[in-house]
Amino acid sequence: MTVRVLIADDHAVMRDGLRALLRTERDIDIVGAAEDGRDAVRLACELAPNVVVMDISMPGLNGIEATREIRRRCPSTAVIMLSMHSTSEHVYRAFEAGASGYLLKKRAGAEVAVAVRTVSHGRHFTSPGLAGPHAGGDSHASPISRLTRRERQVLQLVVEGRSSSEIAELILLSPKSVETYRSRLMAKLGVADMPALVKFALHHGLTSLD
Repeated sequence: MTVRVLIADDHAVMRDGLRALLRTERDIDIVGAAEDGRDAVRLACELAPNVVVMDISMPGLNGIEATREIRRRCPSTAVIMLSMHSTSEHVYRAFEAGASGYLLKKRAGAEVAVAVRTVSHGRHFTSPGLAGPHAGGDSHASPISRLTRRERQVLQLVVEGRSSSEIAELILLSPKSVETYRSRLMAKLGVADMPALVKFALHHGLTSLD
């Protein structure tokens, strides 16, 4: 069986590298590539790949939320989270969102083909040395779990520097509603200002420095 794969990463070098690696495998077919999380969701629904290789930190819609949306709308598509983060919280959040695999970027060259084949057969894959899908504790293990889906959307867009009016247009809310969501999520996370909110987002892999 040929495994149909969609690659989602906002860095062209990483997308091209993964494409080149996987194209050497006879049983793997690259059906598309996405530059951000929203594009990944759209292409997953249009192309119906067996597997999505998903960067965890992308603009607009991060890999965690894109994975959650893909699993909701395309339950037969498996997702491998691609990340530079090896903390148990990042691994836990990826599997909690519905990912079937967690692959460290530094090991992608050696492991990506194996990971794709593993999850395409309904099994879980994690890079050696990482916690598996059943580690991490209960649903309150991450402070992110206290946020609603909409609050997580607003959080990412706020820390990317979007204005309230820009966010409102992107997610179809009024600017006043966006301000309300921002105040509510900051209260839930226990942060008092924007610098603290950005630091929180970086620490929890919701956005990246590059």
